[in-house]
Amino acid sequence: MEYNIIKVREGHFLVRALLLVVFHFSLITMYAQVGQYRSELAVGVNGGYVMNKVSFTPEVPQLYQGGITGGLTLRYTSEKLFSSICAITAEVNYAQMGWKENILDLSDNPVYYSDDPDKTDPLYYERRINYIQIPIMARMGWGRERRGFQGFLQLGPQIAFYQNESTNTNVIKGKATQNKRASGIVAQEDMPVEKKFDYGIIGGVGLEYSHPKIGHFLVEARYYFGLGNIFGNTKQDYFGKSNNGAIIIKMSYLFDILRTKNDQIK
Repeated sequence: MEYNIIKVREGHFLVRALLLVVFHFSLITMYAQVGQYRSELAVGVNGGYVMNKVSFTPEVPQLYQGGITGGLTLRYTSEKLFSSICAITAEVNYAQMGWKENILDLSDNPVYYSDDPDKTDPLYYERRINYIQIPIMARMGWGRERRGFQGFLQLGPQIAFYQNESTNTNVIKGKATQNKRASGIVAQEDMPVEKKFDYGIIGGVGLEYSHPKIGHFLVEARYYFGLGNIFGNTKQDYFGKSNNGAIIIKMSYLFDILRTKNDQIK
């Protein structure tokens, strides 16, 4: 119980600290104006592919669960500090998360039911969990702003709201199998998502191509580390930890709403 309380407090502290960093960054970039002034707003759409696992304690053997993500993007650029282009990016996305179990026997072979002598249908289990996600990230870029390429990195907190879930499986509890499952951790297969609010840290690196007449095209790789759990994690609960972790490949298109009038901006 004490361990779980400590983990929850650590998670809350990390989120608050990261929010403070992003807020402080935004104040600096909006008002300090140590570097070259900017006031540029771009909006657009994004879409991509998510590969998610849930980190369970006790451990559940898994493969990445693939899904789609997409939504709206807003970016405000405030200044160029030395060679770094400073901005804040916010998104509202729909994302398919969840997990896919890797059901193997003690010899790392697929598991089959006793009434499947030809071994045509190994056991499988997939859980799809859909969220509305809202990341807010501090962004630093290096390169061209109006015409050409720019590399960037961004980091910040993300919150998410559970929408629904579905299961795809042929696992039948109590049905005899030819070979025994290596992992006896199966409680998660019957448990609906308990925690409907998810939060964590997201960051990524990417490349942007800009053209003054057609807008901005971005490709990015991100990683999301969840600090919340999808199941209860008190002393009375089965799992001590059940947090999301995702690799995300994303493309975005943005067009300018506000643009700084400065002929020296390249």
